[in-house]
Parts: sequence; C-alpha cells; structure tokens
Amino acid sequence: MKMWHWFLISFVLILGIAYAGLSYMMGGPRDVYGFLRYALPQWRRGALRVGDTAPDFQLYTTNGIETFRMSERRGNRPMVLIFGSYT
Repeated sequence: MKMWHWFLISFVLILGIAYAGLSYMMGGPRDVYGFLRYALPQWRRGALRVGDTAPDFQLYTTNGIETFRMSERRGNRPMVLIFGSYT
C-alpha cells in the first residue's frame, strides 16, 4: 500500500513540475490551458501525402482586407504560403 502512495505522490509532483515548466515557457497558466484545450484534440495524423492537391481554404491578401480562395490560384503560378508572425 505504501508503494502506491509514493507512486501517486511522485506522479502528481511530476505533473506539477511539467505544468509549471509549460507555464513558464508559454507565458502563463492561461496559455497552457488554451494550448491543452484547443490544440491537443486537433492533433492527428493527416491523410495528405506528397503530390496530393492542397485542400481548398480562404486566405487574406497582404492588405488584410481582400480574400481569395486557394482553388482560384491553383495552376497559375507557384505559390508560397508563410504562416508566422513578424511582430
């Protein structure tokens, strides 16, 4: 019985340390909660393979007002998409 008691205490301590580390790296407990709440359920292996056609989705142009669909630009010229923040 004591072995399970120590195992449970160790497990809770490890989870607490991991949560504290994530909070520090991500900027705070709210950011960790948002990550765990919204990002983890969507993590899955996709069905796309090399050479498949890209899925259709809507993007904003560089002015941030106009939009276009990926299917409208397919086949015209090569397109490079950069998802990131430069702030």
